[in-house]
Amino acid sequence: MHVSFSSGSAVLGRLLPLADPVEPAAGTTQLIIAAVVSIAVIVVLIVWVKMHPFFALMLGAAVMAIAANMGFENAFTSFSAGLGATVGGVGVLIVLGAVIGRFLTESGGADEIVDTILAKTPLKRLPWAMAFAAFIIGIPLFFEVGVVLLIPIVMLVAKRAKLPVILVGIPALAGLSALHGLVPPHPGPLIAIDALGANLGLTLAFGLLVAVPTVIIAGPVLAKPMARWVPIQATSQLLDAVDEADEEERRRPSFGIALSVVLMPVVLMLLMTVVEAMGVGESVVGQVLVWIGTPLQALLITSLYAMIVLGTALGRSMAEVSRETGAAFAPIASILLIVGAGGGFKQTLVDSGVGQVIGNGIAGSGIPLLIAGWLVAVVIRLATGSATVATITAAGIMAPLVGDLSATHVALMVLSIGAGSVFLSHVNDAGFWLVKEYFGMTVGQTFKTWSLMECAVSVVGLAGVLVLGLIV
Repeated sequence: MHVSFSSGSAVLGRLLPLADPVEPAAGTTQLIIAAVVSIAVIVVLIVWVKMHPFFALMLGAAVMAIAANMGFENAFTSFSAGLGATVGGVGVLIVLGAVIGRFLTESGGADEIVDTILAKTPLKRLPWAMAFAAFIIGIPLFFEVGVVLLIPIVMLVAKRAKLPVILVGIPALAGLSALHGLVPPHPGPLIAIDALGANLGLTLAFGLLVAVPTVIIAGPVLAKPMARWVPIQATSQLLDAVDEADEEERRRPSFGIALSVVLMPVVLMLLMTVVEAMGVGESVVGQVLVWIGTPLQALLITSLYAMIVLGTALGRSMAEVSRETGAAFAPIASILLIVGAGGGFKQTLVDSGVGQVIGNGIAGSGIPLLIAGWLVAVVIRLATGSATVATITAAGIMAPLVGDLSATHVALMVLSIGAGSVFLSHVNDAGFWLVKEYFGMTVGQTFKTWSLMECAVSVVGLAGVLVLGLIV
């Protein structure tokens, strides 16, 4: 599939490379059985055998490739390619985010932010405050970028307020996830807008309208029972350094400086979006703003900025700053491998053609178009674990069917597909392992919280789209 959109969107696309449709090597029934069996193998190996997720995902990918007639010689070809692409894209963002998080926590900057939030926000309103913050920064940010920036703050808020991590974390994740699936400039909505010929302004306006109730219900409201089901406390490895440093006297940065580190990538990416929306991205200044506003550059600039304002400016030597930077890498090594393996398993599913085959079958079932678009995206999401792949494939399948729809309903089709693309994150989704590892949960606990939240975002999002469809 050829996708053409604005320069900023193309930059986003380079982080998440698009795969051309693959001719399946097996029949529909065989592909479905292969996908189910491979996922079952992963779950069994992790839950019952207690195998490390990296090896479980690797073996699951091999089972999928062989069962889908991709050949024994290609058992790990797609896995290796997907692992490399994931670590090369999302992995770099995680590394840079970890460096920013390390300096925020080690310098006391995160403590300063948390103390200010706690001082200004009533205890009962903290989940709502986290949802609002995630909603705002989630507009221009990749989901993964928002996660690595917000998780250290979520952990410290939960620790200092003595609240379950889930009660504070799920609202933040709901805000990021809803924006990721429903609102441009995220790559999924942009790709669907281009494929369906939708109006970007209408899609953005409707997306924000749908996202508000979606975040409320899937975030603060649903977090209350989840916190009872999974009452874990803030004991993440990300807080180990903070616990040790709390005992030491140290010079803290001001709230404004600490907040500037958190907001800098948001501002840089938002500037890129504004420049492109105004159509001045080709000017010299515009090109510079677009370049520094891409996720990789924005986080790199912020990392270097953090080393200065949270490092040398507080009296630390360059040798100490270098040691802190190195210390940020060790805790995320396991996270990187697991997230990369999730990407490898996803790529095996994509290359087998299972998403394409299943999606085509649903599209021809004759059900209402908005629901059909959602279902196609849901099935491909379940099969491949990728929201972006689900959006790409579903938009391509539904494109020939929207010719007679009004501009408003084409925009709603984009949102319907976007809502379906985030349904039920599970073991073949790199995001599943990202959240599991950061929150220190078991696989079962991740299903009870993160996966259920994703289902809520998807279903409530669809409901909002259908309601708007009746009005407009």
